[in-house]
Amino acid sequence: MADGSVAGFTHDAYAPVREAFESNLASGADVGAAFAATVEGETVVDLWGGWADEARTKPWEKDTVVNVYSTTKTMTALTALLLADRGELDFDAPVARYWPEFAANGKERVKVSHLMSHSAGLSGWKERVTSRDVYDWEKMTRLLAAQAPYWEPGTASGYHGLTQGYLVGEVVRRITGRSLGTVFRQEIAEPLGADFHIGLSAEHDTRVADLIPPPAGAQIGDGDPSELMLDMATNPPVDPLDTRTREWRVAEIPAAGGHGNARSIAEIHALLANGGVARGKRLMSEAGCRKALEVQVEGVDLVLDIPVRFGLGFGLAAATIPLPNSNTLFWGGYGGSLIIIDMDARTTFGYAMNKMGVTTIGDARAMSLADAMWKGLAG
Repeated sequence: MADGSVAGFTHDAYAPVREAFESNLASGADVGAAFAATVEGETVVDLWGGWADEARTKPWEKDTVVNVYSTTKTMTALTALLLADRGELDFDAPVARYWPEFAANGKERVKVSHLMSHSAGLSGWKERVTSRDVYDWEKMTRLLAAQAPYWEPGTASGYHGLTQGYLVGEVVRRITGRSLGTVFRQEIAEPLGADFHIGLSAEHDTRVADLIPPPAGAQIGDGDPSELMLDMATNPPVDPLDTRTREWRVAEIPAAGGHGNARSIAEIHALLANGGVARGKRLMSEAGCRKALEVQVEGVDLVLDIPVRFGLGFGLAAATIPLPNSNTLFWGGYGGSLIIIDMDARTTFGYAMNKMGVTTIGDARAMSLADAMWKGLAG
């Protein structure tokens, strides 16, 4: 919309979702954002509005995309789940079966499931790396393969903020001979006609909303972080302004570099909510989808310092993160983006925005929209 107002649609039962979305924009909680939801595979809410830039000169359009940081991890997990469903990947196998060099420094028993659940003990790099190094796949994976874990793998989670994408991505590359971003595009995004990219080509640059960093003192790693958090947040430094560069956008950074919108986030994950079918196409079996629900590790995360419960690639409902239905997957990105997959209600909620909040796994803006959706579902 030329004036930055709200556009899109909601089915009648979910009219309060639009009210909540408009409220976020009117209050200034959001500058530009999008929210979408699917029920039984049908898109029932698809809203966008506000501005794609901090100066409020460029409206957020239907096809605007934005970097969603760690919501990218769920796309990476989905790619691994797809390969496992086809019998090409075994989550219980040692990583070294697929990536022999990884066995170095006592990691011969680290399982692929440990990578998926942030429990491999590789939450950061021990060697100093730079912001430029994130674009060097070979260097980043080589260093991770060589180093020893920070803690005994499988015993606890410690959020693998940036490393998880390189770890899972390299396993995928060793199995398929293709990069994670390529497998995701060819096997998931293109078959579903979904506008989500792990590695964004230059032709899309005019559609990208600029992320607006959190205020000073409220960025990731600020405050009094633990050594593990400091390593995750500052080695290399996490600078949201990097997402405005061509180097970041084109790079395949499968834990943090994905670009999409709420529509693509909700419609892709409808696969998991609907037993492997989305947009009328079956890409996975129902059993393969439900693998994601298998609890891998739970307790206080050694990096985030909050109680978490991880399945295979997703956070799971728990007492500390109350969700209406137990068979629910979720994760969010630095700044506020979020995906919720409620398998019991066969619904997905996707949220993407450009004004970053002080969060790594979702905040009140997205949850107000999710709450309105659940109320609509309850009738």
